[in-house]
Amino acid sequence: MHRIALAGPTDFEGWRDAARRLARQGVDPAEVVWSVAGESVDLFGAVSSEPTAAPPEGPAFAVPRGFLDLAETAILHADPERFALLYKMLCRIRTDHDALEDSVDPLNVRLNSLARAVRRDIHKMHAFVRFRAVETEAGECFIAWFEPEHHIVEAAAPFFVRRFASMRWSILTPERSVHWDGEVLRFSEGVDRSAAPGEDALEDLWRRYYAAIFNPARLKVQAMMSEMPRKYWRNLPEASLIKPLIDQAERRSAEMVQSAATPENPRPQRPAPASPAEAPAAAGSIEALRDEAAGCRRCPLWASATQTVFGEGPEDAGIVFVGEQPGDQEDLAGRPFVGPAGQVFDAALREAGIDRTRVYVTNAVKHFKFVPRGKRRLHQKPDVADIVACHDWLAQELAILRPRLVVALGLTAVRSLTGKTMTLASAREQLLTTRNGATLLATIHPSFLLRLPDQNEKAREYARFLDDLKRVAALAQSA
Repeated sequence: MHRIALAGPTDFEGWRDAARRLARQGVDPAEVVWSVAGESVDLFGAVSSEPTAAPPEGPAFAVPRGFLDLAETAILHADPERFALLYKMLCRIRTDHDALEDSVDPLNVRLNSLARAVRRDIHKMHAFVRFRAVETEAGECFIAWFEPEHHIVEAAAPFFVRRFASMRWSILTPERSVHWDGEVLRFSEGVDRSAAPGEDALEDLWRRYYAAIFNPARLKVQAMMSEMPRKYWRNLPEASLIKPLIDQAERRSAEMVQSAATPENPRPQRPAPASPAEAPAAAGSIEALRDEAAGCRRCPLWASATQTVFGEGPEDAGIVFVGEQPGDQEDLAGRPFVGPAGQVFDAALREAGIDRTRVYVTNAVKHFKFVPRGKRRLHQKPDVADIVACHDWLAQELAILRPRLVVALGLTAVRSLTGKTMTLASAREQLLTTRNGATLLATIHPSFLLRLPDQNEKAREYARFLDDLKRVAALAQSA
C-alpha cells in the first residue's frame, strides 16, 4: 500500500509530483491512500510518504492541458476523495489520451461536478464578501467575513487585489484568512466568526440604495434564491430587507400599474425674452441672475424640462460645487441636489465637516435632459452644445460669488469650467484653474456611487470621494 501525505488541502504541486511518479510506476489507484498533513488518516495506521520498496518508473507520458486545468480546480473541493479520483483519471489518461472526451463517463462527470462546485464557490465569495471599515493603528482597514464551502481562499484572493488595490483589507474565514496592505498579499490561519467586525456607517447607505433599486415588477424569487442562497444572508447588510421587500412586491407592483406618470411641476417655465440680444444684463446679485435664467431658451432642453434649476447658497460662499445637470426630482423641485445623489452628497459633506448651508451648489447645465421610458424620465448625458449654451450662466454665477475654491463634480463640470477635454482620473490628480482663474478641484459626481452594483467597490469609491471632500475643506480653510 502506498501512503501519500500532502502538505495541505490545496497542495496541487505535491499531488501532481506524487501522482506522476506513481503512474509511471504503474501503481494501481486502489493501492494508494491519499491524506493531508495534520488531518486524520485511514484506520490502518500512520502515513508515510513512500512505500518500502518503490518499483521502477516507466517512461514519461503527456497529459492534455484540460486535465491539468480540471485537476487544479477540482483539488480545491472539500471532498476527501478528490485526490484519489484525480489519480484514477490520470492513470486512465496514461492508456487512453482522450479519456476526458467521454462526457458521460461517471468518473469524468464527477470530477467536472467538483470543479463546477469550486468555481461557483469562488463566484459566491467574489459576490457576497462585504467589507466593513475598521480604524487600526496603521489607519483605516476594511475587514470582511466569509464562510466558503471549499478550499478557495487562495484562488479567490487575486480578484480582490485587482478590485481593491488601493485599500488595506482582510478577509477572514474559518479555515484560511487573507490580508492585503496595498503591496503584499499574505495568508494566515482561519479565525472564529467573533473576530469579524459588526456593522459600519456605510451599511445603512447600502440598505437605502438596495431598497431604492429593488424592482418588485421584475422579482423572480426562485431565481433570486438560487443566485443568493440564504446561507449567505447573515453576512449581507441588505439581507434584512429581502423578506419585507418580497412580501410587499405584489402590492407595490399593483401600485406601479395604477399610478399615473410623474406630474409636472405646477410652476411652468417663465416667458423668454424676445431674443437673446434683447436679454437684460445680469444684475449684481444671484437672485437677479436666477430670475433672468428662469426664461432661458438658449438650447432646446427648456422645451421638455419643467423649469430652470439654478444654483443656491449664500453669495459669500467660499466653496462652489458644480455638478452636471438637474435630475428628475431636481427638475420638479426647482432646486439642485435634492434627489438620491443629493442625499449621498449631503451625507458625505457632513462626514467631511463641510456645512452645506455655507456652500453654493449649482450645475453646468440648468435644465433636465432626459429620454422618456414609459412613465419614467431617464437621465441623458448633456452634449457639448448643451454645455456651451449654458456656460454663460455658470460664468456669471462665479463672477458674482468669487469663491476661494470651485469643485467640479464629474467630467461635464470639468469641461464647462475649464473648456478642456481630459479624463476625470487625470483631472482628479491635480489642482486645476477655471476659465476665470479660480482654483479648481475635481472629483466624482455622487450619482456615480449610486450606479455601482458592487457594495465593496461602492465603499471604496465612497471613501475616495470623502477624501476628496476633506481635501476641499482643508484647501478652503488655507485659502
